[in-house]
Amino acid sequence: MMPKKTFIDEEERKIIEAYEAGEFVDSANSKQLKKMLEKAAGNYLKKDARINIRISEADLQGLKLKAAEEGMPYQTLVASVLHKFVSGRLG
Repeated sequence: MMPKKTFIDEEERKIIEAYEAGEFVDSANSKQLKKMLEKAAGNYLKKDARINIRISEADLQGLKLKAAEEGMPYQTLVASVLHKFVSGRLG
């Protein structure tokens, strides 16, 4: 099996080189910032609401097929599409 190729742009290449050369150092408040970002990510990813909807069987089968193609549960696909819609990033 061939190894998967990754493509990086010039800026990403420079960042990787700087990291590997040890040019990055922690800031004075890095631990505090890390905790704040972890909390924000946890709140963002928290799924604490439940909804029930009725859709056609054909649409449900289509969702399941698309989700399978993406390698995820169909509920996750639905949540992702809804999130993109409400955040203005869908169509």
